[in-house]
Order: sequence, then C-alpha cells, then structure tokens
Amino acid sequence: MKTVEFGKENIDVIILLHGGGLSWWNYTETAELLKNRFHIVIPILDGHTGSDVSFTSIENNAKEIISYIDEQFNGHILLAGGLSLGGQVLVEILSQRNNICDFAMIESALVMPMKITEYFIAPSFSLCYPLIKKRWFAKLQFQSLHIHSSLFENYFNDSSLIKKEDMISFLRANSSYKLKDTITGCQAKTLILVGGKEQKIMKMSAELLSKKINKSALEILPQYYHGDLSINHSMEYVEKLLQLICV
Repeated sequence: MKTVEFGKENIDVIILLHGGGLSWWNYTETAELLKNRFHIVIPILDGHTGSDVSFTSIENNAKEIISYIDEQFNGHILLAGGLSLGGQVLVEILSQRNNICDFAMIESALVMPMKITEYFIAPSFSLCYPLIKKRWFAKLQFQSLHIHSSLFENYFNDSSLIKKEDMISFLRANSSYKLKDTITGCQAKTLILVGGKEQKIMKMSAELLSKKINKSALEILPQYYHGDLSINHSMEYVEKLLQLICV
C-alpha cells in the first residue's frame, strides 16, 4: 500500500482516506494545517492512481489498512477520517476492528445499497470511459463534483490514469456497500458529517450510522455538497477535528 505522509516526527497519528476517483491531494490543505502537531498518513486507496494494488472490495481495502496500522503503529492510532469511498472503507475498518482509533470522522459515506445504480455502472461507464482522457469531459465531471478549481489538474491527471476495471469495481462497491452489524461495537468517539445538499439516501445513511455507533454525533452541513467540507473548507474541517479530540 502506498501512502503520503506529513509531520512524521510527531507521535499522534491521524489517517485520512480520500474519496473515490480522487487521491491523497483530497486532504492536502488539511494535512498542511495539522502537520506541526500530528503525524498525518494518507493512504492511496486500491485501484487509484499511484496505488500498487488493484481494487477488489471495500472489505479487502479495510483489511490492508488495518494490517498497515498493526505493522506501523502497534494496532492503534489517534484518529481516522474518511470521505465517500474512503468513508466507507473507514466504516468497514471500524466494523472489523472496533478499538483501532480513539476518534473517527466519517464524511458522506453511503451505507445503504443502491442496487439499480450498481446494475447500470458497468454498461454505462464502459461507454463513457474513453472520454475521461478528454479535458473537456473531465471539466464537466469536475464541475459536477463541486471541487475547488485549483484542484482540477490533480483531478484530471489522476482520474485519466485509473484503469477502467478498477473504476468500475470501486464504483460498484461504493453503490452496493451495506453497513454491517459489527459497527455497533465501535469504541471510537465519532463525528458523522453529511452535506445538506446531498442526496436523501446519503442523509439516511448518516442517520443510520449515528444510530448504530454509540459514541457518535451527527452534523448536517446545510449549504454543503458531497465532500464539500474536507475538500473545499479544510480550515473548518480541521476545527471540527480538533473539537472532536478536545485539543
């Protein structure tokens, strides 16, 4: 597993898991704001540009990250955060290992399957995949994601290099992921975040997570889209993180 790290000299470890189709730069500003106080590790999720492993499943990616934490940090870190696909991987980590971190921030994680969406991903994406290498098409996709314009080159360079099989695989996993009952054992104090302008099923997923995780709080961000907080409002994201751990 490939990672990008900031503040290696610090003891307290924070792991941040980027969104699907993005990469470590999802959290660049956040890492820069935190690196003087924490050791920030941003794994590149399986199947994404820069990764050394093809995407197989959310469950397997979670196992890899758990093994990494076991090997590098004696099985425990201060905080883990994740957005969208990264948020689903984080939920799975907390389901597989309930005491792996003291705090967690889950942003815009879908935990209720969208079967119709999953069914159409492979045929529809096979048709449009050749277009992802076109700059004009990437700009249309980028605009629909409501990501700050300064990140376009990162998005275009990375998304155009993702293999079709990997993209179909993680998009299908994203739309089909179902919350497991073992999440109820999660011991981390958890902040669950979702944008007020996100789809209804995303808000329902956030509500379900808040019901299943005992030590959790749910916050709906009224004017924000999917992933808006961590990508476009890193200062606010850091403030919420510090409040969570009471620094």
